[in-house]
Amino acid sequence: MPLKERGRNVLTGIAWSGRGAITRVDVTLDGGRNWQEARIDGPVTPMALTRFYVDLDWDGREMMVQSRAHDSTGYLQPTKEELRKIRGVNSIYHNNGIQTWLVRSDGGCENVEIS
Repeated sequence: MPLKERGRNVLTGIAWSGRGAITRVDVTLDGGRNWQEARIDGPVTPMALTRFYVDLDWDGREMMVQSRAHDSTGYLQPTKEELRKIRGVNSIYHNNGIQTWLVRSDGGCENVEIS
């Protein structure tokens, strides 16, 4: 969803690992340079989608938003590069690499690849 207003916003998403219960979700607004822990809400059960939230004071600048999930088995969601090293470049099976969302200065957003 696009951001419609500058100032106070709440970003939300869902986390899933396919292994254990989600124990933590980290969110970055700068493409992975700095991470902060998100709030987890609702029931948390093994191999289930888990809702998370992060508060944001948006000043209208572009952001590269990513999230990464941790689960009860010790699994940390990999970057796409880490996943490609294991599965190769043509694998689409269980592609759970970290996704990047570009939030433009007008609030619009799109899924993008960064290296």
